[in-house]
Amino acid sequence: MFTVDANLLRRIAPKFTGSRADRQTEIIDGIASVMAAVLADYEITNRLRIAHFLAQICHESAGLRTTEEFADGSAYEGRADLGNVEPGDGQRFKGRGLLQLTGRSNYKIYGDALGIDLIENPEQASDPVTSLKIACLYWKQHEINPLCDEDHLQAVTRKVNGGLNGLDSRADFLAKAKAALSHQQAAAIDAATDDPRPILHRGEDGDGVVSLQSRLRAHGFDIAVDGNFGAATELAVKQFQLQQGLVSDGIVGPKTWDRLSA
Repeated sequence: MFTVDANLLRRIAPKFTGSRADRQTEIIDGIASVMAAVLADYEITNRLRIAHFLAQICHESAGLRTTEEFADGSAYEGRADLGNVEPGDGQRFKGRGLLQLTGRSNYKIYGDALGIDLIENPEQASDPVTSLKIACLYWKQHEINPLCDEDHLQAVTRKVNGGLNGLDSRADFLAKAKAALSHQQAAAIDAATDDPRPILHRGEDGDGVVSLQSRLRAHGFDIAVDGNFGAATELAVKQFQLQQGLVSDGIVGPKTWDRLSA
């Protein structure tokens, strides 16, 4: 079980100053206390699902600093495909939320599903907790969890964005989210054992990683012994864990060390 709280969000989101930092704090504090429960309701519970979800909302919300698009929405005026058929609908139903909800039709659909009148109160979609629930509902309805399980960033991004806009940014947030969650998992393993061997995961470096890489090479994995636990080492660890019937999480704990030493 992972702890999805304000500390985790701050480890992933960029640092801001001034009014942008104030708004980011408001959003993070607004969703942190309910986030674990809401994610659980939508089965966003394992490491990859949580990491991909956090990466996408971080990008879409400009680093968790806004739940409303910066444009005024006039570009959506008259868009019948969005259900904007009344004067002023473009601005009234502009993009809001952690994964932006746009257009009268979508406000109606998601409002009805959550039991919220977003037609009469469209600004409610920018409330941090409401925007989190909308994002999770969108995630479920578009069946994004299975793509997370495959760790398929491009496929997840296409579901969220309709294309691959901002892919590099999303990838950066995903790497940060994975590292933060791995750190959590490693700390939990470390706290539960008095084993002197280090708990290693992506982002680590030093002699422990050198030992790990040397053992992986002895087991037939063609990786560099450079003391840097990067993507190639993580992939080798996961493949080794699969071969050994272990949980393939890329975290090197006592069970993985035991098999590597065999």
